[in-house]
Amino acid sequence: MTAPPARSVAIGVTRSYAQCENSYRGSVVGEVSDRACAPRSSGIVHRIVSMSIVPAAIAEDLAPTGTLRAAINLGNPVLVQGTPTAPTGVTVDITRELGSRLGLPVELVCFDAARKSFEAMAAGWADICFLAIEPVREAEVAFTAPYVVIEGVFVVPRDSVISTRADVDRDGVRIGVNEGSAYDLFLSRTLQHARTVPVDDGVDVFRDLGLEVAAGIKQPMLEYVRNHPEFRLIEGRFMEIRQAMGTTRTRGPETVQFLRAFIEELKAGGFIADALRRADQADATVAPPG
Repeated sequence: MTAPPARSVAIGVTRSYAQCENSYRGSVVGEVSDRACAPRSSGIVHRIVSMSIVPAAIAEDLAPTGTLRAAINLGNPVLVQGTPTAPTGVTVDITRELGSRLGLPVELVCFDAARKSFEAMAAGWADICFLAIEPVREAEVAFTAPYVVIEGVFVVPRDSVISTRADVDRDGVRIGVNEGSAYDLFLSRTLQHARTVPVDDGVDVFRDLGLEVAAGIKQPMLEYVRNHPEFRLIEGRFMEIRQAMGTTRTRGPETVQFLRAFIEELKAGGFIADALRRADQADATVAPPG
């Protein structure tokens, strides 16, 4: 499989994916200290008590190159903000905390879509990913329990006859979706009459081609409607998007269990909630205990 376009960030260094791929064959990018990796803000940074010392075998299993490589999806503005060269947000904070626990340097491999993050994970170009739990992904990815829950919503033209979520699933209704996104996968397996139109940017195609509906994540869709009064939001969510950390199913059961316990600790200790607040995403919901 050809590697999707990506940007890789480690210790302030930005490289093309081709350069990163060469470095993956055994070289360590550099040392990242806990101080360098800890999330920062102008206020107090929440710190949590670390779990027991992590066995070296887990670090070696999870990050065989000696660097923890994380696939970061810039296409989800609730979870990641910033740029490919300087990403921020809750998934970046989680990755850095994990690297600190494992005593490993961290490399952030940035993509512009969830499907590209999934492809990187499945192909072994990343050690961990941050994706919504969906059955088709679970065949290749071992997920933790969710750490954040967000909502999938519909947008329609203001003068549309579609007024409820039930109205959407009708013959002749076309729904613009981001290809390979959680809501694309969900709608593709649950719709009975309407059909999805999967493209790189479902909202743009919805507008440009005059589709009946656009589907997306609640927060950016609310912003879109505020900026485009000719469109409106359908009340209520059509799905709950359960965002989790994942790794390949080739990892050992002890490694997967470690990641699951790690995420549970971050939720219980307030780390996730604090990271969302720092990212100005306080309206996102921390997932309940797994």
